[in-house]
Amino acid sequence: MALTIRGLSKTYPNGVKALRNLNLSIGNCMFGLLGPNGAGKSTLMRTIATLQDPDDGSIELDGIDVLREKNEIRRILGYLPQEFGVYPKISAFEMLQHLAILKGMTQTGERKDFIDALLQQTNLWDVRNKALTTFSGGMKQRFGIAQALLGNPRLIIVDEPTAGLDPAERNRFLNLLSSVASDRTVILSTHIVDDVRQLCPRMAIIVEGELLLEGAPAETIAALNGRVWSKIAGNDDEFRSLESQFRILSTYLVAGQRAVRIYSESDPGQGFHAVESGLEDVYFLHLRPFPHARASASGNGSSNGQPVQ
Repeated sequence: MALTIRGLSKTYPNGVKALRNLNLSIGNCMFGLLGPNGAGKSTLMRTIATLQDPDDGSIELDGIDVLREKNEIRRILGYLPQEFGVYPKISAFEMLQHLAILKGMTQTGERKDFIDALLQQTNLWDVRNKALTTFSGGMKQRFGIAQALLGNPRLIIVDEPTAGLDPAERNRFLNLLSSVASDRTVILSTHIVDDVRQLCPRMAIIVEGELLLEGAPAETIAALNGRVWSKIAGNDDEFRSLESQFRILSTYLVAGQRAVRIYSESDPGQGFHAVESGLEDVYFLHLRPFPHARASASGNGSSNGQPVQ
């Protein structure tokens, strides 16, 4: 399966340019879409899911024109939006029954068997008769995956699925997501770098609706080997001095002291030591200095990419 996006642009009535001539190709895998809040990820996901139209561009899925053949796409699409509503007093089983009928699953026995299997797969079998309003955040997200899997879709879109989950629920959800991605295309849209690092063999970084980077996480990390350095910034004056001299990727605390990670092609001296590169370094390298003009996708700009999560 191949999803091909060409020249996609979208400007909202308030003047916000959510997508800017975006081109992207996604194969049969778990694909991570990284970017800060407001980067245009949700706009792209809603457009692929046929919930809104772009101003320009095209989307094709295995020969199907997504923008013109919306009903055809909806039959093979599963979608978990960033926020989704449910009827407050209905049980998980009843809700899945209702949604399955809307999906065209009209054979009663076949439908029940499929829903039972989904509830087992998402570890919701024991609570299948409980009202959805009693579910925890993680349980609701697992239910969201269950409804997205109705009809055995070939393409699944999940938008910021782990935001707000505690660590245990997040791990359960990521394990579930990994298990359903073995034989279909899954697009994971998130601003959480670790989700992409753990799950995705391919990824892209989007900022202000523009594609800055596309590739394999392992390869993008390897490309930074020997170019990431760290040291403790003893005080504010030293930090400001470092900020004026180097491209700072991120700052963090070590035993209550502020440390910095910088990008440098060669040994910067001044007490810096080389550190192992990670996907966060790749991410911050390609971010603009929020909220001003971004660095180029090649990483040769002069931005000080700061964490924006």
